[in-house]
Amino acid sequence: MSALEKSMHLGRLPPRPPLPGSGSSQSGAKMRMGPGRKRDFSPVPWSQYFESMEDVEVENETGKDTFRVYKSGSEGPVLLLLHGGGHSALSWAVFTAAIISRVQCRIVALDLRGHGETKVKNSEDLSAETMAKDVGNVVEAMYGDLPPPIMLIGHSMGGAIAVHTASSNLVPSLLGLCMIDVVEGTAMDALNSMQNFLRGRPKTFKSLENAVEWSVKSGQIRNLESARVSMVGQVKQCEGITSPEGSKSIVEGIIEEEEEDEEGSESVNKRKKEDDMETKKDHPYTWRIELAKTEKYWDGWFRGLSNLFLSCPIPKLLLLAGVDRLDKDLTIGQMQGKP
Repeated sequence: MSALEKSMHLGRLPPRPPLPGSGSSQSGAKMRMGPGRKRDFSPVPWSQYFESMEDVEVENETGKDTFRVYKSGSEGPVLLLLHGGGHSALSWAVFTAAIISRVQCRIVALDLRGHGETKVKNSEDLSAETMAKDVGNVVEAMYGDLPPPIMLIGHSMGGAIAVHTASSNLVPSLLGLCMIDVVEGTAMDALNSMQNFLRGRPKTFKSLENAVEWSVKSGQIRNLESARVSMVGQVKQCEGITSPEGSKSIVEGIIEEEEEDEEGSESVNKRKKEDDMETKKDHPYTWRIELAKTEKYWDGWFRGLSNLFLSCPIPKLLLLAGVDRLDKDLTIGQMQGKP
């Protein structure tokens, strides 16, 4: 698209709304902070970006699973948003505030199983087949036999799940598919270094503010506004830690129990428990999901994804940083005009 075409398209769009919770003059000042101005890393609530929140119950063979969704809008087609691995529905907060002011639509952002505030019986089953079925089940639970027109939009892992959902025809009213920042070839190549990347992340954080700050300064989330609302969906308080006093008593209890079993000797197991609890006491927040343990599912998310995307018989859109990221199948598909 030429610069002239871009300016014409941008000219047709309404101006960007001010940041939630601030006036237009204040938002401009925040975006133009000078050197030495301290940035605010404090978390902000989801309610500044979404209109409502709902826990959707889905019946299955083992009982009930509960899926957290965040919603905005009351008319128009539904944009069903699926986040990337390790993230949550709150990753779509800033997008939701921007799109809902420009387009008449309904937003449904879903916490996939094992992520965010969704609670399922088997949170470790993150296979593409299972998560695609989850999406279909949530749609059915929310809308019954007559769902509204729905467009699936997924980022990274969520993009792969969106494609698997569409190809399996699990959303009967599907009108379109959008896959963001995921290409089979690039994704498969990146899997080899993924474990090294995950090992390089901190395991715990002292506070939510500390987690937000790390996410921005490390480049994991480049938008400070998005980090402030979404990191609460990525981290949680360490189990068993409610206060510094509570942490101390737990550590002492472990030590006393070990001493009763092995009087006069210091066991390796005791030292490990003590070190773990001291770490949790000093850093009371940790990741909601251990992505390293999901490695066995990575291949299933991405292998064959390009052909699967191209074969979906619905209008579809692939958003990437540049055409140089296309793999062979997508390049051929683009030349044939398939996407």
